[in-house]
Amino acid sequence: MTVVNQRLTFAEYLAYDDGTDTRYELVDGALVPMSVGTGRHGKTTKFLEKAFDAEITRCGLEWTAERFSIGVQSPRGTRWDTSRIPDIAIITLAQWQELQTRAAVIALNEPPPLLVVEVVSPSTVTDDYRAKRAEYSVLDIPEYWIVDPLDEVITICTLRDGFYDSREFRGSDRISSPAFPGLELTAEQILSADL
Repeated sequence: MTVVNQRLTFAEYLAYDDGTDTRYELVDGALVPMSVGTGRHGKTTKFLEKAFDAEITRCGLEWTAERFSIGVQSPRGTRWDTSRIPDIAIITLAQWQELQTRAAVIALNEPPPLLVVEVVSPSTVTDDYRAKRAEYSVLDIPEYWIVDPLDEVITICTLRDGFYDSREFRGSDRISSPAFPGLELTAEQILSADL
């Protein structure tokens, strides 16, 4: 993980533009460039986004699944700000519409995403399993998926009393999602990401 040697406030982060297409997370005030994922990472996130969109349509929900498009301000730290960009975030259509006219980052005083997904890469294992899990629970995000192609497991974390309970899915295990109870996917289908 490379950190740009500069500290920013959340407001400065929202206005930051270095003239490149590099996307940054803000971690304790430091800009952290998001690494380019593997083809498998991209294939997995695209597969899930399409699956979520199909289920949203099937259920007639006023939600949207957005890939690499929405930041989430985190309460991490006391002196410097943090903002994460989940691989996938599911929010209401009303909230997505509101983000069209400003930086697409959900602030602490706004409703959190309904569900977020992180696909684990070798460089993000600790962040995805520990730091982001803690941050997303404090934000009251009801459901957090950790899709780990390295260990071939999907962990679904469900918020209960301010903490995440987790359940692991492998192989032919059918995914059990509180947000999408009718979703007909197995861990293997997601991890093999057949488009």
